[in-house]
This record gives sequence, C-alpha cells and structure tokens, in this order.
Amino acid sequence: MAGFVPQDKLEQIRAANDIVEVIGAVLPLKRAGANFVALCPFHREKSPSFNVNPHRQIFRCFGCQKGGDVFKFICEYESLSFPEAIKRLADRAGIQLEFENNPGQQQARHLKDKLLEIHEQITQRWQNALANEASGQPGRDYLAKRGVAPEAVQLFRLGCAPDAWDDTVNWARHKGFELPLVEQAGLILRKEDSDRSYDRFRGRLMFPICDEQGRVIAFSGRVLGGDEKTAKYVNSPETAIFTKGKVFYGLDKSKRAILDAGVAILCEGQLDLIACHTGGVRNVVAPQGTALTPDHARILKRYVEEVVLCFDSDNAGQNAAVRSLDSLLAVGVSVRVAVVPAPHDPDSYIREHGGPAFAELIRKAEGFFDFYLGRLCAQQDLTTDRGRMAVVKAMGEALQKTASAVMLDTYAQKTAVRLGVAAEAMRTEFRKAAAAARAAAGRFRPELEAGPVDSAPGVPGSQAGAGSNEPGGGGTAGGTEASPPAARPVAPPSEREFWLLRFLLSDEENHDWASRTLDPEWVQHPILRQVVAQVRDQRLTGAWRGVPTLLDSLPDPAAADLITRAATTSVSKENLLRNLVENIRMIRNDFLDRQVAACRTHLARPELSPEEARSWLERQAEFRCFKQQPLPPPDGPALG
Repeated sequence: MAGFVPQDKLEQIRAANDIVEVIGAVLPLKRAGANFVALCPFHREKSPSFNVNPHRQIFRCFGCQKGGDVFKFICEYESLSFPEAIKRLADRAGIQLEFENNPGQQQARHLKDKLLEIHEQITQRWQNALANEASGQPGRDYLAKRGVAPEAVQLFRLGCAPDAWDDTVNWARHKGFELPLVEQAGLILRKEDSDRSYDRFRGRLMFPICDEQGRVIAFSGRVLGGDEKTAKYVNSPETAIFTKGKVFYGLDKSKRAILDAGVAILCEGQLDLIACHTGGVRNVVAPQGTALTPDHARILKRYVEEVVLCFDSDNAGQNAAVRSLDSLLAVGVSVRVAVVPAPHDPDSYIREHGGPAFAELIRKAEGFFDFYLGRLCAQQDLTTDRGRMAVVKAMGEALQKTASAVMLDTYAQKTAVRLGVAAEAMRTEFRKAAAAARAAAGRFRPELEAGPVDSAPGVPGSQAGAGSNEPGGGGTAGGTEASPPAARPVAPPSEREFWLLRFLLSDEENHDWASRTLDPEWVQHPILRQVVAQVRDQRLTGAWRGVPTLLDSLPDPAAADLITRAATTSVSKENLLRNLVENIRMIRNDFLDRQVAACRTHLARPELSPEEARSWLERQAEFRCFKQQPLPPPDGPALG
C-alpha cells in the first residue's frame, strides 16, 4: 500500500463500515439495551461479555479487555496489519484509496475486479454442473467413492468442468465476457497459429481456491477420467489475482480455528484438508500446488507460533516436510511433524480411523528435529562410517539454522545416543558444522530475502514513530511493517479520574466548560492524563469526531484500553452537573495537595539556602491559596 492514507479517508472508510454490520457478519450479535452482545471471539467464555456499541462505533470485551474501533476488530479477528485492515474495509465499502487514483492503478484494479467476477461466476457454473447436470455425474460418483459429504461439497464450493473442449468458451461468450480477458483469467487457452480458443479445465473435479477474504481467485482441477497420459491435477496459472506461492488452500475457512487452536496444521492436498474439516479438525491449510515458500511462512506467522507438518507418508511427502524447515525457522515458528502411518495420507487415515484419531495423531506429533533424526537414521546404514557421518553432517547443518545453543546441545546428546558415541564428540562435530556455515555466509554474504510488505499508510498527527503501521502511525511508502506496541502493565486510575474520562467521552453537555476548566496536569494517572489532554484539545479546537477518531490519535494499547473501557461504561445523568463540578474540584485539590507535599519535602532538605527556602514557602502558600478558590461556574444548562 503506497503513500499515505489521510485522516479524512480513514473517516470515510470507517463511516462506510458500520461496526455492527462488520462484526455481525462473523459473530451472532444479540441486542442488549442500546448495545449488542456476543460470546467473545478472542477468549473462551460461557456467558457473553463482548459488547458492541453502535452509537460510538466501538467494541469491548469485559472479559479479556480487548477493544477498539472497526479497524481494530478486523486487525484482531483477521490477524491483519493496520494497512491490510484499511484495504479490507475499503474494498468492502467500494472505496478507492488515494494511491489507486492514477490511471495505471485504476486499470489494474479494474482488471482485478473483472477477473474476480469471472472466477465467481464460473464457480457457480461448475457448482451447478456438479449438482444437476449429466456432465457432473463422474464428479458425483468420485466424491461418493471418496466419502466427501454433501455439506463439504457445499462449504468448499466444489464443481465439475464438463468434458468438452469449448464449454467454458461458449459460457464466456454467452455471459458477454471477452475471450482475451477469460484467457487472462487462466480459464481458456488460445490454439497456436489460430484465433480459436479451448478450455483449460475439461472433465475435472474443480476445487475453487480462495483468498483470505473468501473470494475465488484460482482453481485446481482433478482428472476424473482414466487417461494415464493426462496430468492428475491441473492448476490455474498465476494471474493478476493469483500468486501460488502466497496462497493457502482453505485458509479463508480455517483461519478462525487456527487462531483459536494456536497451531496450524499443514497438509498436502485439497481432499486431505476437506477430510480434516469433515473429521472436526479445522485448523488446517494446504500450500497451493507448490512447496512451502517464505511468503507462506510469513502468512502463518501472522496467525500462530507453531506449525505441525502432516504430509503424505510416502518418500515425497516426507521430503517435502524436510524442505519446509528453512522457511518456517526464518520467521520464528516452532515446527512439529505428524507422520501418518503408511500407506495412508490424512484423507484415507481419517476415513478409516475417524477425526478424533487423527486429532490424537496431531497432538502427539514430535518435534521436527526428533523426526529428522529418526528419518536420517532410517535412511542411512549406521553400521558404516559413511552412514554415521552423513547423519552427523545433516543434523549439524539443520541445527545450526536455529542459532540456538540449547537446541544444539539437546540434539547433540540425542544424536550421540542414536549413534552410540560420546555426547562431547557430537557437540564438537556440530560446532564444526555451525562454524562452516558461518564461514560460508561470510564468503558469499547472500542478500537477506525480504518479503513483499505493503507500505504503511501514515496518519498525520501521531508520535508513533517512522514506519508505524498502526492507527496514527507515520509510515511512508516502502516502509517495513511495524508490530503494534505491546500493552505495558499500568496500575488503573483512581475512581474519580476514571469517572472524569467517562464523562468526557460521553455526548452530554457542559463539555466546553469542563475542557476550559480542567488542566490535564491535574490528572495523576500518566496514560489517562495523555488521553484527557487529547480529548480536551480536540474539543476546544472543534476537532472532536468521536471515540474512533480519538483511538486513531492515541495508538498506545494501554490508552486504547482505557478509552474503550470508559466509553462502554455509561455515566449516570442523575445530578450530573453537580458531580462533574465536584469531581474536577477534587481532582484539582488532589493535585494541589501533591504539590504542597512536594514543597514540604524540599523544605526539609538540610542543605537548603534561605533564599531557596523562601521560594518554596511562597510556592507552598500559592498552592494552598489556589485550593481555597472555587471553580468558575458552568455556563451551560444543568444536567440531570
């Protein structure tokens, strides 16, 4: 995402995405007075503590304390960065972002929109063919033989491409799509030295591949006929909307379960993933027709800290598990490996033994290096020096990638036991492997692989620091993605200071008087002082636009927590004006008492000169005098 997203554009996107509609699309909200409630998606609970306030356009969970505006919800629920959440909500509302206004960007966006439209409509065409047409009978027979339930067919929108050379070509003409555009979508091919086109997918069971938003962007087609010369699977080529190394099959349907489980299971194929879902194991994704890439690993890192590899039990599947290590280690996720007993793959294992047995297999998955050591020992002849050194070399090279002395020592001992040698000798060999790797890196110094990261939209008026992608950040084009600042543990504010914040965030009258009268320095709680100062300044300058805008200007999680907690706690209107005056007076007097006490501390210093003592006595007297003065009377109508 290039350039800046101005504040007025953020406000437009926020206004176009009603928080009740956005959250209600993924959670069953129930009306509770003026608000809506639901079971919190961010922690386990039996009674709803998750509140959505439509008036202020914010949410808050009183159980786990998460809260914020519609952008924050999308960030948390979808595990997206702030720029990605902006883009997601802008797309939902059909709002074009500033950086998309040049002709080239508009043309690219138009192409993507048309490709998405074509993919959605051909998906519906193939779904109907599978469900209702004679051409779909081979697909129905195959799914019945594989035990795929009708519910799974619907959930994953499976279809069938008729066994004809021109079915998609004729469909496109009937729908009014230009054939060159359908060719760009990867659905048809042009015959060499001819203007004639023919279908890419013919006589195949069709698996729609979706992006994280659930939009169809590509297909994988499994052959249904018995022609051994035909490729078993044919996949869409890469297009303007599909890059296979950046897409997981099933992530759109699995991401919530992955977040809840805290672990992602990686399997190889579409039918494996569908079988897992049918068996009740839903935290599963599959790389789309390719080995696991660094981009895949970065996507997983957004969701979890642990990955379980569960590839096929054959040699190719186990080799794929080994090749996945580098990318996963590079992003800092821990890796385990679940080995499905031969001759099974996850699909056949679940059909024979059931979902709970597969879940137990995943639960018992061993750490990657335990799996790798066992595999190496099984592959090599440990009775020979050559076989034993091959195990040592492979383990040493793999372990040095962790850069962990603990892992090196642990597996030096385990490898030594398997080979029947002294642990110290194995540590020496592993240290040699690590030194050799460092020397090789020093010789070649390969460029660090940097994943494509969208530039952060800067929001003016923040002190979040350069490169921040959080609300209020000052990111610039080409900046790297910044992690949101961690909430720091802070003691809660006093009851009267918290009441004041609740009042300032409410829509009652007398805010002008409170803003003019209140000095933020009177507030003792450091974070609440910052929030009060911001609210006061926005109200005095006419910049007040409500709680969501305030959250943008104060990206500190601790400040956001205070704001959402105060905004979702109502202020009683009974004797409101009298309570407000008394509350501010007491906050002021508490501040003055602290100043008087500070003067006494200074006056007690033995090295104080007479002039310094006189100065502190005068200041102490001023504070005491100020405490006796009444506050200026409110000029608005009495409330309550």
